[in-house]
Amino acid sequence: MVESVTRNYWWPGVTRDVGRYMEGCNLCQRIKNRMEEVAGKLKLSEVPEKLWTYLTVDFIMKLPVVAGKDAILVVCDRLSKMTHFVATTEGLVRLFRDNV
Repeated sequence: MVESVTRNYWWPGVTRDVGRYMEGCNLCQRIKNRMEEVAGKLKLSEVPEKLWTYLTVDFIMKLPVVAGKDAILVVCDRLSKMTHFVATTEGLVRLFRDNV
């Protein structure tokens, strides 16, 4: 990048200024070459053999209060993709997040 700038322009500290600009530029940080090694090949996740042995849990929060409930607990089975939706309170969500 410095070479591109110094072809047409020069001032004292040009390399320092270009370096600072590139460190602050989001696009430059996303497309620059990385010096670390490649992480390696991806491994496939194991396929569950029985229903409801491997679950994913998520919360849908900040909903309007209905019957004292303002959040939804979503439990999904990884094998069948069957889901359960449980209406709950945001207090229970915090308890789950802080303790599990």
